[in-house]
Amino acid sequence: MGLPTKYSLLDRIRYPSDLRQLPREDLRKLADELRQETIDVVSVTGGHLGAGLGVVELTVALHYVFDTPYDRLIWDVGHQAYPHKILTGRRDRMRTLRQGGGLSGFTKRAESEYDPFGAAHSSTSISAGLGMAVARDLKGEKRNVIAVIGDGAMSAGMAYEAMNNAGARHERLIVILNDTDMSIAPPAGAMSAYLARLISSRPYRGFRSLGKRIAKYFPRFMAERTRRAEHYARGMAVGGTLFDEMGFYYVGPIDGHNLEHLVPVLENVRDAQNGPILVHVVTQKGKGYAPAEASADKYHGVVKFNVLTGEQNKSTAKAPGYTKVFAEALIAEAEKDKRIVAVTAAMPSGTGLDLFARKFPDRCFDVGIAEQHGVTFAAGLAAEGMKPFCAIYSTFLQRAYDQVVHDVAIQSLPVRFALDRAGLVGADGPTHAGSFDITYLATLPNFVVMAAADEVELMNMVATAAAIDDRPSAFRYPRGEGWGLERPKAGSILQIGKGRVVREGSSIAILSLGTRLQECLVAADKLSGYGLSATVADARFAKPLDEDLVRRLAREHEVLITIEEGAVGGFAAHVMQFLAAEGAFDKGLKIRPMTLPDRFIDQDTPEKMYAAAHLDARAILATALNALGREKEALAAGESA
Repeated sequence: MGLPTKYSLLDRIRYPSDLRQLPREDLRKLADELRQETIDVVSVTGGHLGAGLGVVELTVALHYVFDTPYDRLIWDVGHQAYPHKILTGRRDRMRTLRQGGGLSGFTKRAESEYDPFGAAHSSTSISAGLGMAVARDLKGEKRNVIAVIGDGAMSAGMAYEAMNNAGARHERLIVILNDTDMSIAPPAGAMSAYLARLISSRPYRGFRSLGKRIAKYFPRFMAERTRRAEHYARGMAVGGTLFDEMGFYYVGPIDGHNLEHLVPVLENVRDAQNGPILVHVVTQKGKGYAPAEASADKYHGVVKFNVLTGEQNKSTAKAPGYTKVFAEALIAEAEKDKRIVAVTAAMPSGTGLDLFARKFPDRCFDVGIAEQHGVTFAAGLAAEGMKPFCAIYSTFLQRAYDQVVHDVAIQSLPVRFALDRAGLVGADGPTHAGSFDITYLATLPNFVVMAAADEVELMNMVATAAAIDDRPSAFRYPRGEGWGLERPKAGSILQIGKGRVVREGSSIAILSLGTRLQECLVAADKLSGYGLSATVADARFAKPLDEDLVRRLAREHEVLITIEEGAVGGFAAHVMQFLAAEGAFDKGLKIRPMTLPDRFIDQDTPEKMYAAAHLDARAILATALNALGREKEALAAGESA
């Protein structure tokens, strides 16, 4: 795929070394071209748009001032890194973004030397940057380390843990705080820019250092008063007292879209030799593209769209998505029970809780990017008799596992975890895949762990979780649309630990947990063509296990196949543990567990990802035939599919 030729400057830039050859007066035009190229790319691929548009000038300035990749540039989360990718040798592949075999939607070490640290979860950049800075000093190197972190990511405790450590160590580290909505402090025009340039300059830093050295000879009370006077005078002028208290030298706020302000400040910061520095940059998410600027979420995540109008392609889904089904089911339960409340960690629209918040604004809580706090906050709500539903992506709940164990499970508090994005998620790739929650939750004593096979089952599990008052529970469901089943007005309460038989057979039993159930039914149809009758069952619960159902399937069938959208160590492990204790293997039972493979699967369509994971109907058919010693037929079936 060749490069577009409509740009006069961008076409000359393949790597940042090319960018650094440009006259400074050309940077504004380059930024304009880079912004247009970013819009054009995302209009074709979909993805994260607003965040990247907001950091175009910052991206240009950073690569212009710093010697990347020798200088380490770390983007927190990474969804703002599309302009960075364009400037770092990947422009000709940008239209493969988030597609199978294409570029990742986030930074990825394996993809480019310009991505020194992979991301996709937030608030990791300062910790990683500090580690790199310490390694640099241990090796006697001189490189700069720059971490770019958004104000939203600063709501996570990990960022402050890292800053506290960096401030105490006094390591040379540069943190760029990208303030996208002026949530900390607005820039004050020309005076703010002048002050930022002044306090980042070598003369000012030298004068301040001299003052500190002289103050050592004062009596202690005078030295302390002098330090406080300078500190708070500077804080009153430009803000940043919090960061100063944590040991960072604060610079800002400055206009992140004004290259005439950005470049000199970054050059001053680059040339500073001691201690950690925080540069506060104010930007506008969606900057330079009117539809994004006018959008409530600044076009944070988009599907393919028309560049001229900003109109996004309409969904072709024939059934509502699982996220919406969950939200509507929770609203239905909350209308019946005033104790039901909802908690999300900065993902109200992603989890569907924005719908809940419109209906019950006083009963919905967004705690920010703070999953750990969110879980313990929910535990506190549960301890006082409320019924909290903690809606968190499966992959993000991993960040709060300690709280799940200590603050919820050990105390047996009835927190309900709604695990969105369970299984493989498509374009966002392995960082967002919900691969491990069955394993890490089902291992906890007294936990109820459910997985919905379809949208009606999801409604039932919401109702069931609402009814569980004596212990914690979780139910998982995938990204994407349901099967188009007719839905009741409200879910029904399931019997805890009881599955269901969906189709009766005789020779092969397929026990499914989650939405692979439909593939199991397809596989059962295919097996009938080989003269094999298959029972298909929906386990519903990974814990407590339906021991009667498992015992029956093992007793009445020659082969038992379990299938789940999770990693090794999950549902199948519990089934096999039970069967081993029952002595089922001594009676000749052939059991074949089907789980996600022991590797991370790169982005693609969910269908292709599940095929690559060998968790589709073709793989189920082959597994059954192989278990019966019909290898040639299994191979032929796989090749013909």
